[in-house]
Amino acid sequence: MTDEPSPAPDPTQAKTQQPLVLAVFVVFLLFVFLLGVNGLSEGFGVAGDRLLDSFFAVTENPFIALMIGILATALVQSSSVTTSMIVSLVAVPDNPLPIANAIPMVMGANIGTTVTNMIVSMAHIGRKEEFRRAFRVATCHDFFNVMAVAVLLPLELLTNYLQRTATALSSALTGIGGMDYDSPIKGLLKAALDPIKDLIGLTTASQQLAGIVLICLSGAMIFTALMLLVRTLRSALRTRVEMVVTRAFGRGAVIAMLIGLIVTAMVQSSSITTSLLVPLAGAGLITLEQAFPITIGANIGTTVTALLAALAATGQNAAAGITIALVHLLFNLSGTLLIYPVERIREIPLAAARWLADTAAESRRWAILWVLFFFYGIPAVFAVINNVLK
Repeated sequence: MTDEPSPAPDPTQAKTQQPLVLAVFVVFLLFVFLLGVNGLSEGFGVAGDRLLDSFFAVTENPFIALMIGILATALVQSSSVTTSMIVSLVAVPDNPLPIANAIPMVMGANIGTTVTNMIVSMAHIGRKEEFRRAFRVATCHDFFNVMAVAVLLPLELLTNYLQRTATALSSALTGIGGMDYDSPIKGLLKAALDPIKDLIGLTTASQQLAGIVLICLSGAMIFTALMLLVRTLRSALRTRVEMVVTRAFGRGAVIAMLIGLIVTAMVQSSSITTSLLVPLAGAGLITLEQAFPITIGANIGTTVTALLAALAATGQNAAAGITIALVHLLFNLSGTLLIYPVERIREIPLAAARWLADTAAESRRWAILWVLFFFYGIPAVFAVINNVLK
């Protein structure tokens, strides 16, 4: 009796299954991310007022709140993680973080996320001219966000225009047509979170400790889910993203911005989009002027993550979560309209990027010192000074 040869695997079927498995995995990671955001809000609610009061006391100073946003984002290497956590704090059912305190933190997150580009540019540090080109593109994102904060933070403190506009928009978006929509996503999140809360409650000695454990667990869920999501989408879409970004060069600035926005919204990370530009610039394939509008589009696209996080918010302060997510969007739109349309103003961050890159190329230690001092040193020093003065 002869064994019949087993049929060869059908490559068409494998190709069909792979995207399906990838899609299911991405949906699962998005659910874990939203579950972490919801759990963070619940955790702060359970932990009690004392923990929140100590944090809110620090963020009452807008400059210190800005520094916290920069440092937190530079440490976790993702503005998406920071802004998602800010949304959770604002949407806490009891004793939420005031929106006015959260706005400088969101602005700081925008600055802190640019550290990734600079770290990527360090790969070219051994070749002077290549490093000069790469560092220019890396730092233009940084100077653009610093310039936007320098103008819009004082304006917001004087007028509250971001908070007022976002509040009006969130109010208009709530209950359109005179009916309330009970999201099935929120029901699923509650059903998934309740057993976790019950388990933590059974294994901890006090309610406040249970809240702290839930906060830590939720933060780990947010960070892990976002990192895996970014890695998964990057590996799946990297070739397509590079192709789309390359095609953007030479098209109009508006098209380039739209491509930066769409790509970033797809991969849930502005750092991926902008970091792709750095080696292309180092190789001389793109110029600073070509990369700049894509960078600005990525800035706007990254606000999608905060809006997703706002979907997970429940309770009486859910609208506040949507408000701070809209503040993030309005801030980036305002910065774009303020800086990019007028050539003389647009040239300011580009000129600053050229100057810093020229300085760093002549003495590479200045590049390392800039990253360590600006993103970690200054925020940490101000946080220490604030604690000492208190």
